Amino acid sequence: MPETTLLPATSRALLHRIATAQTQGRAPSMTAAVLRDGARVWSEGYGLVDGAVPGDDTQYRIGSLTKTFVAVLVLRLREEGLIDLDDQLSRHLPDAPAGSATIFQLLAHTSGVAAETPAPWWERTPGDLRPELGDILDDDYRKHPAGHRFHYSNPGFALLGALVERLRGQSLEQVLQREILTPLGMTRTSLLPQAPHALGWAVHPWADVLLPEPTEDAGRLAPAGQLWSTITDLCRFAAFLAEGHPAVLPAAAVELMRTAASPPDGDQWEGGYGLGLQLKRDHGRILAGHTGSMPGFLAVLWFSPTERIAAVVLANTTSGISIGGLGADLVRIVCEHEPRIPEPWQPLAEFDPALLELTGPWYWGPGGVGLKLCADGDLELGPLVGTGRGARLKAQPDGTWLGLDGYYAGETLRVVRRADGTVDHLDLGSFVFTRTPYDAGADVPGGVDPAGWRGR
Repeated sequence: MPETTLLPATSRALLHRIATAQTQGRAPSMTAAVLRDGARVWSEGYGLVDGAVPGDDTQYRIGSLTKTFVAVLVLRLREEGLIDLDDQLSRHLPDAPAGSATIFQLLAHTSGVAAETPAPWWERTPGDLRPELGDILDDDYRKHPAGHRFHYSNPGFALLGALVERLRGQSLEQVLQREILTPLGMTRTSLLPQAPHALGWAVHPWADVLLPEPTEDAGRLAPAGQLWSTITDLCRFAAFLAEGHPAVLPAAAVELMRTAASPPDGDQWEGGYGLGLQLKRDHGRILAGHTGSMPGFLAVLWFSPTERIAAVVLANTTSGISIGGLGADLVRIVCEHEPRIPEPWQPLAEFDPALLELTGPWYWGPGGVGLKLCADGDLELGPLVGTGRGARLKAQPDGTWLGLDGYYAGETLRVVRRADGTVDHLDLGSFVFTRTPYDAGADVPGGVDPAGWRGR
């Protein structure tokens, strides 16, 4: 049974973390929440908005978290067969700059398109300074060859928003309302602020004084960072991103969003990007979500698909808080204070006894692997000793097995039988696995030395 409350010590640790962030970061206000198994189990406000502690219904601008909403709308077009992610943008938006970029590259920030618009800085200026789509990029918009590296691009998501509007024949606001906000019950998310909402502030670096930040309608750049939302609404959105929703996107599509699509920077990556979702490695767990910032505001939404924990934080300050780290800390605190109790082990309700013939040790050359039949009917391949290639495999109607992850993701395992029906070997993407190392009786590529194994 899902647990709907946190232990008092866990709640206090969460409050201490946001209180420390608010005071040390000198944010006028902050509000945060944690979900477990799709249900909100903790939320708190700290600081003041209009003289009162902000509540779960207080709007804040969420900045680049807007991009995740736009990505959902684009994936919906794909689900309906209106686009392919490998389509060039120009196929659907002929008048757009950077038309040779694919939709996938724009979603993953690998299009090579400039990070920002030509001056002036779009986040603090009216959107009507760039009335046409062509105004968001100049002639020197290509900063890297397409597909070669991750390069975050705000104009790239402006182009994706224009794609949604063109194919739907409606404004982004109308499409967003009909296709995401209404189905998920998000009644307090909007393109422009609606009371009660926080004001955006800059905090002086050397004095405890404030300066109001301008709140501009970003116009063509709205898909990059326009939205305002609340803790309540973003908790609903986090639950959707973790599980999918039949009226918005299926679980397989949101899983695709959080699958790394951009080449990571560095030898050991700590952050990556899927399709409209950021990825973060934190204390051994992978988080998916997005951070956001606009003048006067910071936001983050992270969730752990394996731990089924999500955190949302909103603040009304331009800088001073590592918002991504703060959100990750809230997830970590819950995971460490209240580790997930695993589901009880259950045997298979029914199975084909012939599958037992496939289980047990196999060898690719001299390297041993084990093949296990799991309670959900999948096969699990893994090294017998140490680390190595492994994969989960799912049965297919034609008798083959499809790799779901790891090196063999998308590859096919075939059971190759002899004339008498016994298993000769397993073929997994052309790799031959035999019951004994280099089995002389099996069809091993290159053959096996007839003299067999020998000593020195």
